[in-house]
Amino acid sequence: MKQMTTDNLAAAYAGESQAHMKYAIFADVAEKEGMADIARMFKAISYAELVHARNHLRELKKIKTTAENLQTAIGGETYEVDEMYPAFIEVAKLQDEKGAVRSFNFAIQAEKIHAVMYEKARLAAEAGNDFAVGRISICPTCGYTHYEGDMPDFCPVCGVPKDKFVAF
Repeated sequence: MKQMTTDNLAAAYAGESQAHMKYAIFADVAEKEGMADIARMFKAISYAELVHARNHLRELKKIKTTAENLQTAIGGETYEVDEMYPAFIEVAKLQDEKGAVRSFNFAIQAEKIHAVMYEKARLAAEAGNDFAVGRISICPTCGYTHYEGDMPDFCPVCGVPKDKFVAF
């Protein structure tokens, strides 16, 4: 594939991915405001944006085996933990942007856990097995991810009670 087309597909993938997430979040807001049909519309169009993103990613040849996809995910999470978020945090501190510092710190704590989970899953996948994981619980405020052992009574990152966590 020619470079300009590759670059355009990558840009389109990024835009469609962001639209997918943004519209999903907008659907949550509409639901909380009691506007079920607007929420449904946002959800439907969010799904369409996901389809577009998937098509672009497929054309970029970025969808591979589960083990390869997990390695890609590990690389992304590790980059966020080791390079991206530490740099973002320092800039936000310099600019006295407390909300951004909090948001970046929330993310980095979860990304550390995600990298570990992906590595365990990758090892299982490479051995031809599924990752035997039980209940996965996500803090709806900071994204802290719990998947092993007893659930803490409160989120260790932001203090949200465990009954507010979303279970998968």
